[in-house]
Amino acid sequence: MRSHLLNDTTAEHYRRSVTEGIERVAAKLATTDRPFTGVTVDELTPRIDAVDLDKPLLDTTAALDELEEVYLRDAVYFHHPRYLAHLNCPVVIPAVVGEAVLSAVNSSLDTWDQSAGGTLIERKLIDWTTSRVGLGPAADGVFTSGGSQSNLQALLLARDETKSENAEHPTKMRVFASGVSHFSVKKSATLLGLGPDAVVTIPVDRDKRMQTVALARELARCREEGLVPMAVVATAGTTDFGSIDPLPEIAELCAQYGTWMHVDAAYGCGLLASVRNRHLLDGIERADSVTVDYHKSFFQPVSSSAVLVRDAATLRHATYHADYLNPRRMVTERIPNQVDKSLQTTRRFDALKLWMTLRVMGADGVGQLFDEVCDLAGRAWELLAADPRFDVVVEPQLSTLVFRHIPAGVTDPAEIDRANLYARKALFASGDAIVAGTKVGGRHYLKFTLLNPETTDDDIVAVLDLIAGHAEQYLGENLVEAS
Repeated sequence: MRSHLLNDTTAEHYRRSVTEGIERVAAKLATTDRPFTGVTVDELTPRIDAVDLDKPLLDTTAALDELEEVYLRDAVYFHHPRYLAHLNCPVVIPAVVGEAVLSAVNSSLDTWDQSAGGTLIERKLIDWTTSRVGLGPAADGVFTSGGSQSNLQALLLARDETKSENAEHPTKMRVFASGVSHFSVKKSATLLGLGPDAVVTIPVDRDKRMQTVALARELARCREEGLVPMAVVATAGTTDFGSIDPLPEIAELCAQYGTWMHVDAAYGCGLLASVRNRHLLDGIERADSVTVDYHKSFFQPVSSSAVLVRDAATLRHATYHADYLNPRRMVTERIPNQVDKSLQTTRRFDALKLWMTLRVMGADGVGQLFDEVCDLAGRAWELLAADPRFDVVVEPQLSTLVFRHIPAGVTDPAEIDRANLYARKALFASGDAIVAGTKVGGRHYLKFTLLNPETTDDDIVAVLDLIAGHAEQYLGENLVEAS
């Protein structure tokens, strides 16, 4: 079994095995003509159940043959131009090269003596990103597993900074977020012991942006009731609508009330690399903390995310020392341990993927790709707005469109809901395209999340026709059954 350990004596085995795996994936990518096969849970489960993990195949080729049957054949392929569902991007090749390197070397980014240059590369990328945001010379941050963890850590820092200034009980602290903010805000508040009523929901305007007049009113009410306005979470790219909250106005209110300003830019962070659209993030430079997900709009493989802070000193709230790992003396010895900043201990060198991307493509190259999908969303908005078969909710600021099919002659909202639910399900089952769904005003809507620059206007038109066809088929079948 030692022949499977990666070391100096097995380098050739490693090269052959990884090459064979890469060739399988490359062949699959080259021949995939739709984003999904339409396989069902009931069809796939028996294949997985039939695998006896206590009886190894003892051969890489055989294991890859089996993997083709249980995974590769029926995977959901985000690189396909008609995958239009969630915030999953096609990935750039330099990042995948970085993924291969970091997996093989297997550095752990918790301490210097496990990572060496990896620590410095991550720190360099954090400095690069905070500079793009404009957080100032005292800024810092750390890579995380994703936006939810970044939001959790940001609110942990906000809570503990508020505690240091105010001895009030945690249950008197309040977090303010829009009605379309990410669910991780409420989840984080619960995990942090702030209580179920801690998050105050602020209504949004017609463009799905936080209403700052309502925020001002709620902040004032909070103070009047003897509560503590702990943090405001502004969103730069909501999951459903891609809307960007009015960051400058929110920053002014946070300054007025001495409230921590966190910007969840997990989606909108791609604008940091944009030459044409960076202005949409104006005001983000005034945040106390920022969430960025490179694995959304920087076209990176999962996971690649970070939490950034204006003041590096606030990261002390995540710092714990262990004698075997990062004893306190290392601080005075100026040994850089990333675990001092992180909620995680063992942590992958995910920063390498972004490093390789910037060194090969440059930031402008990444920004150009994101601008392309935003432009595509603008054209798709025009198509939907001009098509009487569809109702589209809001003009996109980024690359997300929420809409639904309105069948001719059907006025019952519940029936329209059912037709759209059926259309989405039927489209997924066909494998021809994948779209997401959400609710607006209690009604069912469909959603395009456009993150693939290879998606064309013709793809959009074709998928809209497929949706309308499935919805009309559902209504026609129902009419036949009712007659």
